[in-house]
Amino acid sequence: MLSSHLKPGMSVLELGCGAGYFTQELVRSGADIVAIDVSPELLEIARSKCSAPNVQYQLENAYELSYDDAVFDCVVGSSVLHHLEIEKALRDVYRVLKPAGTIYFTEPNMLNPQIAIQKNIPWIKRKLGDSPDETAFFRWPLRRLLEQIGFRHIRIDPFDFLHPKTPVYLINPVNQFGRCLEKMPVISDFAGSLYIRAVK
Repeated sequence: MLSSHLKPGMSVLELGCGAGYFTQELVRSGADIVAIDVSPELLEIARSKCSAPNVQYQLENAYELSYDDAVFDCVVGSSVLHHLEIEKALRDVYRVLKPAGTIYFTEPNMLNPQIAIQKNIPWIKRKLGDSPDETAFFRWPLRRLLEQIGFRHIRIDPFDFLHPKTPVYLINPVNQFGRCLEKMPVISDFAGSLYIRAVK
């Protein structure tokens, strides 16, 4: 979902690479990856996991990116925007994208009942290890924000009914059932995640 559109020669910014789990997938595309995070410790872990020649790791703040305007073909991220001040981050993402550059993000869906409880009840939030400012998104306000910033061709689709605690032997059947639910109007709105794409 985050890397199938990437090609060799593209310049890609991975926002919030963390320990490099998804970076390992992105480098397989052959694109030139700049993987950033605010944590030096996580960047060191990412570097130790994936040191491909087409990836650079850099210490950066998503609100104050040090890059020039219009330098990246694509900005991607997995479960990172809900940790940030979303408008500030997206405005800087827009700035560093080339004309017709794209964004691809996956984020938690606030319409999912478990996520709504987890993100809005403080003691549950603490128990599950979420940070106090962590949130999730309703897709309609997120679409409006992307439009206000200047993005176009916006698509935000709910996906993923596979719960992280699903036993290994049930993953395939549950995932297949979830794929069916993703195609059903109304029911699909309550999936666990949002798949966000847009063009500058």
